[in-house]
Parts: sequence; structure tokens; C-alpha cells
Amino acid sequence: MKKIIFFLGAVFLATTVMAGGYQVRLQGNKQTGFGLVGTPMVYGASSNFYNPGSLSFMKKKWDFDLGASFILSSVAFQKSESNYQAESDNPVSTPFYFYGAFKINKLITVGLGVYTPYGSSAVWNDDWAGRLLIQNISLSAIFIQPTISFNINDKLGIGAGFVYAIGNISLRKALNYSGDSYVDLEGKASNIGFNVGLYWQALDNLSFGIDYRSAIKMSVTDGDATFSIPTALQGTLPPSNKFDAELPLPANLDFGVAFNATDKLTFALEVDWVMWSAYDTLSFKFKEKGELLNSDNPRLYKDTFIPRLGIEYKVSDLIHVRGGFYYDPTPTNADYFSPETVSLNNIAYTLGLSIMPVEGLSIDISWLQLFGQKADKNYSPDNFGGTYKNTAIVPGLGISYSF
Repeated sequence: MKKIIFFLGAVFLATTVMAGGYQVRLQGNKQTGFGLVGTPMVYGASSNFYNPGSLSFMKKKWDFDLGASFILSSVAFQKSESNYQAESDNPVSTPFYFYGAFKINKLITVGLGVYTPYGSSAVWNDDWAGRLLIQNISLSAIFIQPTISFNINDKLGIGAGFVYAIGNISLRKALNYSGDSYVDLEGKASNIGFNVGLYWQALDNLSFGIDYRSAIKMSVTDGDATFSIPTALQGTLPPSNKFDAELPLPANLDFGVAFNATDKLTFALEVDWVMWSAYDTLSFKFKEKGELLNSDNPRLYKDTFIPRLGIEYKVSDLIHVRGGFYYDPTPTNADYFSPETVSLNNIAYTLGLSIMPVEGLSIDISWLQLFGQKADKNYSPDNFGGTYKNTAIVPGLGISYSF
């Protein structure tokens, strides 16, 4: 029974990692094609997310931006000291975004963002070797952010947004009993946070940006835990239960600089500090105890720094092309690496294209390809380990309109 208790703590952390550790920073197709760089840029309404301080520098009175990405990912696994291999069969994930912004006057701009910065899914075969850790898992989260931005002068802008986050989680794992034994866990979570940013147009061809997105503790209250187990055990382990848990999403601090080498060519560099050390311990409580115990589970994640590089070239007034690169190191602790969400050291390349057929309208296409560096990992509580390798291809499409 202790294995069930320990596993449940691991699952909820892994779900959080999927929501925050595996951050979905696909919140604007222009930025995605630009190496996911956005903090030092003025790209209109999408600055709701990337830097509220630059929102007041948008050129038109109204600006709208709508888009989505399509994550096609897979994970390959080979068990330690064995020829056994498995591969996940993940469904397509579709993070989306919608932004609107209105320039009240030269000094004040207001905006609204509805976007999905966390969310993913993983599906393994029901009978795979790690089925006692996970069979499938899914998370979706939506952030709603009203924003206000002030143009202090022609060079400096500041802004802030209030964030209301809502989400759903669900997962299934096998249990080490006879027959088809498993547990289903489902819950809803919500909480509030904020997003603040500063934008500085230091020179005509040089700009800087800083953005801070707060940590958010997603609170699951009265989540459903359903156990499918042999009848003989139902007296000691309630088939249906409720649980409470608090799932922290880490704060982010982003620094960026953009340089216009010519009227047509722009380079940008950004570093994102993701404060994963918030994942120190995860606690949760069950309503009906039986043989289930409340527990505190150490995870000891570490902060990471993600360097990003972007380049943009204006071929003409009708076509802009972009490219980018970034390196995203894993925040996971070596003793608690689990296949719920496989987080490796990742290298990614991006491409982007904007087509502007009429004034004010932009059709934005992006492409991201991610390569996880193959690594040997172990989940020490269950002594389950092996070699992991992950890949992802992410096409995206967006449309923006300003007037």
C-alpha cells in the first residue's frame, strides 16, 4: 500500500511539471518563429503575454491576434539492462491564444489575453513496463489576463496584468493487483497571479525588455480518485475518494534585447529564468483515509535558464521571415525522473513567416522542431529506469489584424 501512497504524490507533481515544467510558451506565432523571443519586441496585442510594458507602443488604435499550435510529440524508452523498448502514442495537443488591445490615448493602452501556457498529454500502452507509474495523463489550463500598459514617454513603457488561471487534470495508472487494476485521478484547479513588464526603446535601433510572471499555486479541491481493484481489497481501500492538493507553477523572469542592424534585419537575444526551485515538496490530503495516508513528497527541482536567439528579415512590406534557436535544460531531480512527463535537455530550432496581403492584416505561420538529448534516467522509489529520447514537431498558424 505504501507504493500507492508514494505514487500518488509523484503523479500530481508530474502533472504540475506537464503544466509548468513543460511550459507551453507558444503564445504568439510571430514570437514562435523568432525563437520564442518576445520580451524586447513590439508585436501588438500578443504583448499581453510577452511583455505588458511594450503593449502601449503598438501603432494602431485596435489590435487583435488569434492563433494555435499543434504539438506532435513522442517519447522512446529502453529499459535499463534489457532489450525492452516502448514508445508513447501521444495525441496532438493544441495550445491556443487570443489577444485584444485598445489604445485609449497616447499614454494608456488596455488589453485582454486568453491563452494556454500550460497543457499537454502523454499516452503509453496499457501493458508497457512503466504502467505502474503511468498509462496516460492529460492536462489543460487556460489563463485569462486583463492588462493595462502606460507609455511613460517615447522611450519607456510599463504594464501589468491580472491573471486568473483555471485547469483540468486527469490520469490513469495500473495497480499491482490481479486483473485489470488501475486508478483514475481527476481534478480541477484554479488560482490567481500577475504579469508585469518594462520596455525601453534605448535607441532608434536598440530596445530592451524585462517581464516577470508570478508563481501560481493551482489548488485542487475535492478531486476524484477512483480505484478499480479486486473486491477483497475494497474494505481497506475506498473505491471512490476525494483529495485536495496544491500544485505550484513556477515564476518566470525574462530578459531580452533586440537590435535592428538595418531597416530590414533584426537580431534578438533573450534569457528566461524559470524558478523551478518552487518544486521543493508536494503535499496532498485524502478525505477518506482507509489505508491511504496524507503525505509530503520531496522533489527538489532546480531553477533553469533558457537562452534564446531570434532573427527577422523584412523581405518586403508584404513578407517577413524569421528564424530562431534555444536551449531548454531539464529542471528534474536525478532521483525522481518519471515517464509521466519526460523532461530532458532540449534543443529547438524555429522558423516563421508573416504574409500581409492588405494593410493591417498579417497571416503568421511558424514551425518548431525540438530534439531531446538522449539520457539515462531513473525513478528511484520504484527502481524504474532506462534511456529516454523525446522529439516534437510543432507547426502553428495565427492571424492578426490592427486598425
